[in-house]
Amino acid sequence: MIKYLSRGEEMTENEFLLADRIQKIKSMNELYDLENNAYISFSGGKDSTVLHHLIDEALPGNKIPRVYINTGIEYKAIVSFVERERERDERIIIIAPSQNIKETLEKYGYPFKSKEHSEKLQEYKNGARGASILKYFHFKEGGYRPCPQKLMYQLEPSFNLNITKECCNRLKKIPLHKYEKQNNRTIAITGMLREEGGQRRNITCITTDSKSGNIKKFHPLSVVSKDFEEWYIKQRNIKLCELYYPPYNFKRTGCKGCPYTLDLQNQLYIMAVYLPEERKQCEKIWGKVYDEYRRIGYRLENSLF
Repeated sequence: MIKYLSRGEEMTENEFLLADRIQKIKSMNELYDLENNAYISFSGGKDSTVLHHLIDEALPGNKIPRVYINTGIEYKAIVSFVERERERDERIIIIAPSQNIKETLEKYGYPFKSKEHSEKLQEYKNGARGASILKYFHFKEGGYRPCPQKLMYQLEPSFNLNITKECCNRLKKIPLHKYEKQNNRTIAITGMLREEGGQRRNITCITTDSKSGNIKKFHPLSVVSKDFEEWYIKQRNIKLCELYYPPYNFKRTGCKGCPYTLDLQNQLYIMAVYLPEERKQCEKIWGKVYDEYRRIGYRLENSLF
């Protein structure tokens, strides 16, 4: 519910931002008929749960589908949270990829450090020498957060761990594209925040197709902060998945144990204490990357904890 101010009462920064985002969603619906052309990419995490409620606040009674992909490497608590929400909300749809994680990693390769690093390393190994790649690997000035010196050894031919970001593509993007075509829902509404950094640091409110110019993605939360999210959750009394509360206190969820996770060491420690079976599963899935992290002293300590 939107708060109406008394005469002379000033809006707080968060109230102003909320009103702005609601108006933006309304105007996008008028322009692109989100009700009939869009779906929400719903992960069951904090960002997408906030997005789910914000869309409802802006467009009361909307029938926009919330599409969740059960990749097989989701936290059990997240899957349970989504399934409970689906019992109350028929707009939540659960889909799955055609390949499992083991097949995907064996066929296409492993994620390492970040999507940006995995993508640029694969391109470099395949012979690409574009400006952004040369900047990232320190061969040209002007790079933004370039490859750590500690990881430069991966450019050598002797490094034989196949690194790509293909698991994200195979387990998430391809199933979503299939859903889009089958249901004629061409616009993905995401909960991505620019503040999260990495490849998201430059996202704009709208992403268009480079060839057709048609809108492909709408990011209503791109300009908001984590502080705004916390404020909105409290103001609207939004219930999140249990992993965001004590004793877990996760900041992010996503694929469990994903090597892209910045606080991976802490996440694995929490899992070892409270989710031991899922912790063991992570070692089986991501073991090759974890072993390399530990070997070079990057992101993980040289122990199982």
